[in-house]
Amino acid sequence: MTPFAAFPRSRPRRLRRTPWIRAMVAEFALSPRDLILPVFILEGQGQREAVASMPGVERLSVDLLVGVAEEAASLGIPALALFPVTPSERKSDDGREAWNEDNLVCRALRAIRRAVPEIGLITDVALDPYTSHGQDGLIRDGRILNDETIEALCRQALCQAAAGCDIVAPSDMMDGRIGALRSALDEQGFQDTILLSYAAKYASAFYGPFRDAVGSGRSLGRADKKTYQMDPANTAEALREVAADLAEAADMVMVKPGLPYLDIIRRVKETYDVPTFAYQVSGEYAVIKAAAAQGWIDGDAAMMETLLAFKRAGADGILTYAAIDIARRLREGG
Repeated sequence: MTPFAAFPRSRPRRLRRTPWIRAMVAEFALSPRDLILPVFILEGQGQREAVASMPGVERLSVDLLVGVAEEAASLGIPALALFPVTPSERKSDDGREAWNEDNLVCRALRAIRRAVPEIGLITDVALDPYTSHGQDGLIRDGRILNDETIEALCRQALCQAAAGCDIVAPSDMMDGRIGALRSALDEQGFQDTILLSYAAKYASAFYGPFRDAVGSGRSLGRADKKTYQMDPANTAEALREVAADLAEAADMVMVKPGLPYLDIIRRVKETYDVPTFAYQVSGEYAVIKAAAAQGWIDGDAAMMETLLAFKRAGADGILTYAAIDIARRLREGG
């Protein structure tokens, strides 16, 4: 390291004295192009429902969702991530609604693609929104079936690719699903469809509001996902998971959740130097919003600070429910 002059000749505060000099010497910056907006899709027309545990977030019918996509694109947000609220009567043990070519996700893909062709569309490849038991995989005798689940995930991903998604993002954490998905997509002519793997997805306590939003929490009940999602105690395992997915042809990788796992984001980025994404999950978002509502913190400043932390840790893109609010602030110079 270069030696530095000692105080009083060296005064680091000189470079913090005014807003313009702080901006000039900032090491990292947040931009709308760093943000991805997750959205919840609802059946019907002209329908919107507030998500009580996620202030400011709504479930929207496809027609209203198109307007959100238009605003996101106008603000420079490059992509949306789509998550369906599946009616209970369409849920089943095998999650077959996931590969119904006219399901909520497919209808939303087609509608947004027609209206806002310039925005990227990311789809979740996992069965939990569609299964009556709320698990990401198929179940037999109380066990989550790995290989049989992969077959279902391939059907789901092909359905989404045919409907016009740009990126399929498997979040299920089944072993070997990336290679199987790549082969299935390539064989059906979807060689250009991007694979964003939730490569290091932890069995976290921060997912609760999301499960409320899509309705899988009620189905899951007191069960958990610890036999396939990662143990929060482990870091080396995350590197092995990422290595396996890259070997199976993942184009990009995800760490989820975000803020409690900044060390994992950093290790993944430094080790593999591939496009690395982070998800500011529902619980992280809700904690900031709840504290702000009590007047305990400046919510806007805290949200901005946490997203900048993702960038500092090495994230190339960040999924956040605050994407539109943050993009507006950035446009206004806030």
